[in-house]
Order: sequence, then structure tokens, then C-alpha cells
Amino acid sequence: MNLKRTILVGMAVAFLFVGCNKDDEVAEFNKPALYWYKKIASSVSNDDLDKGDAYYISLKSEHMSSPLMPTALMMLAHAHINKEEYLLADYYLDEYNKRYGTESSIEYIDFMKLKASFLGVKDVYKDQKLIMDSISKASTYINRYPDSHYIPLVNTILVRLHMSQYLLNENIASLYDRTGKKEAAKIYRAKNKDSVVGMSDITAPKKGIVGKIFD
Repeated sequence: MNLKRTILVGMAVAFLFVGCNKDDEVAEFNKPALYWYKKIASSVSNDDLDKGDAYYISLKSEHMSSPLMPTALMMLAHAHINKEEYLLADYYLDEYNKRYGTESSIEYIDFMKLKASFLGVKDVYKDQKLIMDSISKASTYINRYPDSHYIPLVNTILVRLHMSQYLLNENIASLYDRTGKKEAAKIYRAKNKDSVVGMSDITAPKKGIVGKIFD
């Protein structure tokens, strides 16, 4: 089962949960698009994104062509980013791009996807693939949108990611040094030889390697 299918199944379960909630005497169906949109907005305001996701399923299934759909997607994407639920945010951003993306909006949506990917790095030891994927996304963004207003932030993200990768390799090499595995340590230090940053560029952070740049 791929990631998007897993997310859709999870949202469907949330929909069933909302429909069966003891506070709802009768499950709601066949409501106007504005009704579902207001429900989504209310759920986001109340920080109840499980219900918001479920109401989005209702809006999508009953009013796919509604002009309220794009705004609902972006509302939920931003809400999930704020709640640090980056996989769901990425799902909504993909949905927006697929259905409503234009030449002017895709630049912004791609930046938001990169931001979600970057902020999704919580543990550099467990999220090594995510770091590498995010570096690739940032480099692609710079090449694709060299004149974007978001380039300064993208460059900052890219440098932070390179620093994270450099420190990770050095920490692993140091661990191998302490355990007497000199050859393994050399392999990880060799990975840093072509890095765009060096140890002299890095001040080890107090609150995690990646840090936050969107506060």
C-alpha cells in the first residue's frame, strides 16, 4: 500500500469516526459545499484536524468541482504544517498541485512541499533518507525557480541540511573511532570531503542539528 493510499484510508477512518461520534445523532450527508467548508474551517480553528480531514472527504465526494475546494486544501495543508503533521500537509499540497496548480501557484506549492519536508526532519539519525531527499528537492527548486522570492529561504534550508549531513557523518565517524573501527570512520569522513560546508562553518546547535528557521 503506497503512502497516498495509506493517508486516504486514514482519512476515511476519520470520516467514519466523525459520522459515528456520539455527539452526532444522525450522520450528515448531501450538504451544500459551503456547509462542509464551514465545518472544515471550524475544525481547523478548534485544532481538531481529524474532523477537518473527514469533512474534507465529504466536500470532495459531494462537491468535487466546488470553487471552495482549493481554499479548503490550502487551509488544511497549512493547519497540518502548523501541527507538525508533515505527511498529511504534503498530501494536501499534492492534491492542490494536481487539481488546481498553475504556472504561478506551483512555485509556491513546491516551496511549501520543501518546507514540510525540511521541518519533517526530527531525528537526523533516523531521518537520513529524508535529509538526502530534502537536499535533492532544495537543489531542484533552485534550478527550476532561480528568480523565486523564496530562494533566500531555500538556500538557508539547503545549508542547514548540508550542515546536518556533515555533522551526522562526523558523529558516526567519531563513534567508529572510539570503538576502534578506523576504516569505517574513514568511510564516513570521506563522505564529507565534497561537502559544500566544513566544520569551521558549523556551530553545533543546542536544540538539535537542523534547528528552526520559520519561527
